[in-house]
Amino acid sequence: MAFFTRLSIKSSLLFACLLCMSITAALAEGISTTRAQANITSNGQLSINTRFNTQLPDQLKQALTQGVPLNFDLNYQLTAPTLASYRNRINNLIGGDNLIQYKLAYHPLTNRYRVSMGSTFSTEYNSLDTALRAVGAVANWRVLSNGTLSGVSANEVRADVRLSLSISQLPKPFQINALTSHSWQLDSGWHRLIINAD
Repeated sequence: MAFFTRLSIKSSLLFACLLCMSITAALAEGISTTRAQANITSNGQLSINTRFNTQLPDQLKQALTQGVPLNFDLNYQLTAPTLASYRNRINNLIGGDNLIQYKLAYHPLTNRYRVSMGSTFSTEYNSLDTALRAVGAVANWRVLSNGTLSGVSANEVRADVRLSLSISQLPKPFQINALTSHSWQLDSGWHRLIINAD
């Protein structure tokens, strides 16, 4: 009887170790938020500062080094105060200014990675890890119209940010992979901003 008890304890420990290893491997790939802060400016806007930790699965690293650029979207959403968030949603439907697009590309001739932010700003990096730190990093991103949050205290405002791989901008064969493979669906999920007054 003691033999079976020890065997059952050992098999339980082995199962627990395997489970922990699989969870660690799953957490090693993806996007997590390392900084999500915002300030209410003196003119009633929101100034957002973010940084993310992005880990690419091996398939995406291989696609990147074979010339497939990866596009990421940084979004924000205002959820409170209610009236301001409602107006903001309508403005975003018309103007669409709740998004910054990042493009990560690899150049084999120079063996460097390039991160483009929007259509105007780009920087080159020597390593993939350094380039990934730049994806989703933004400082003083002014959002909302002037006066939207005038007279509103910081504890009344709720806003979230999210960084995700833009699957729709991948080449068609890779879009199919992204739809069928969980490892291609990189998304930080909505993360609450810590909001302060200027």
